[in-house]
Amino acid sequence: MKQSYRAGIKLASLLASVSVLGAGMLVAQPAAWAEDAKPAAETAKAKDGAADFFTKPQSVTSTGSVTVHGAHIDYQAVSGTLIVHPKGWDDAVLPDEDKDKKTPAAASIFYVAYFKKGVRPENRPITFIYNGGPGSSTVWLHMGAFGPKKVVTADDAHTPAAPYAIVNNNDSLLDVSDLVFIDAPGTGYGRLTGTDKEKTFFGTDADARAFTDFIAQFLSRYGRYNSPKYLFGESYGTTRSAIVANQLADDKGIDLNGVILLSQILNYDNDIDAAQMNPSVDQPYVLALPSYAATAWYHKRIPNQPSDLKGFLQEVEHFALTDYTAALQDGNSITPEKRDAIAQKLHDYTGLPVDYIKKADLRVNGGEFEKTLLGDKGVDTGRLDSRFSGPTMDQLSQYPFYDPQSSAMSSAYIAAFNDYARNTLHYGNSSVVGDGYQEYKFFSDAITKWDFSHAQPNTDFPIHGAVNVLPDLASAMKHNTSLKVMLNQGYYDLGTPYFEGIYEMRHLPISHDLSKNIQIVQYESGHMVYAHQDSLAQLHDNVAKFITSTYAPLSGK
Repeated sequence: MKQSYRAGIKLASLLASVSVLGAGMLVAQPAAWAEDAKPAAETAKAKDGAADFFTKPQSVTSTGSVTVHGAHIDYQAVSGTLIVHPKGWDDAVLPDEDKDKKTPAAASIFYVAYFKKGVRPENRPITFIYNGGPGSSTVWLHMGAFGPKKVVTADDAHTPAAPYAIVNNNDSLLDVSDLVFIDAPGTGYGRLTGTDKEKTFFGTDADARAFTDFIAQFLSRYGRYNSPKYLFGESYGTTRSAIVANQLADDKGIDLNGVILLSQILNYDNDIDAAQMNPSVDQPYVLALPSYAATAWYHKRIPNQPSDLKGFLQEVEHFALTDYTAALQDGNSITPEKRDAIAQKLHDYTGLPVDYIKKADLRVNGGEFEKTLLGDKGVDTGRLDSRFSGPTMDQLSQYPFYDPQSSAMSSAYIAAFNDYARNTLHYGNSSVVGDGYQEYKFFSDAITKWDFSHAQPNTDFPIHGAVNVLPDLASAMKHNTSLKVMLNQGYYDLGTPYFEGIYEMRHLPISHDLSKNIQIVQYESGHMVYAHQDSLAQLHDNVAKFITSTYAPLSGK
């Protein structure tokens, strides 16, 4: 994929760099082909059926079982859609279509919910899980992390082509919580309909509102209002979670027990991908440096390679916040001696050539690092998981043209979920859509149309600039002082560097006492922490402990 996302969009996105990988997997017939093959009346009936399918809730129920850490769990799976509407929509008012000639916008949001059998809902937590993008489905967390089935992929190399193994997930969270995997509007088996549909749902606040409405509807439909409730968001999903947590409390009267974040970015001024476009703001370079060091350590590019990764990173973190920050703050007034000393130290920590560091004015952005670290071998490192590497497309380019990690495993996830959805969940073969075939959309084009403006809590207007939802999460924690927050991060994540998340949590506008409600854990993995099997097992154990420690079961249930 081209690197335009680096130059134009300040975004740390789960698999944003591979949002075109699904293209060309199926050969679509020309639009007129199906029309010519059917009588006009049958075609009109099919169109009406499809419209009805995407504007009314759907569901298919199946059953299954999973073994998690030796425990056998029987569950009911519900795959379906719920319909959400734009802000201000009144379900008591019917539109006068003859008057305005418009069809109100709506989004059918696809989900897969897993309910453990034989458990009272009051004592059974429920966790709402989603990926980011913007514009990504949740297939990655579903088939790679916490669903009852998972696809097997290679640890830090390209997974061979099909067939892919779909196996029991020993690390599913079904041992401690019911699970609801939610696909973002315009992805999965959900669709957007009506006038101005993309404008209505493709935006920071519009997207959060849709998820807030979905969760409230789901709790009502399945009688789960009195269950312990959790959000689990990855990447842009962490941005979404901060807003949704606050909106659920403010707009719906719903308090959460916990918010679980994976690969966080809450303040987009900290984004390392486009830091060069924001001169005078040097913080992204400071916060990315420990992840550069971890990557160089993994690929053995550190002079005098240390044996202890964590001890090494503590040293780098200290340097980043002290000498490196001071040097960058000097700007053009930095002395030649100080510039040379800092460049040498950056070489010691990252393995990048001293001359290159000087040419970059001590400021190397994410793409430049990925391109240069192993550039002498004609290899680019991964962005979302820098343990991965792949052949460079153009040795003269400044940035990579693709993400080796995304290329290494996306096909496996896409094939596995298509097989699983149709053959196990029995969803996606509707007779009213696509001549019996319904396409699962792994990505939408939302990122190219996204409205990044955001109205922070207690403000009367949106801010048009880099998104910052730290005030939203802080507001949620202040309204509900028992709300617990857990941040999970991979050392080898160059999309949302781990030290960035630590820095943001340290700068939440909350009291010192409330900051004790935050737990932070790192893993020797990347953005998709669960792509590394040992890290997935640790992630399961840590999240399971977080959930079970943040609610008190009712007695006698």
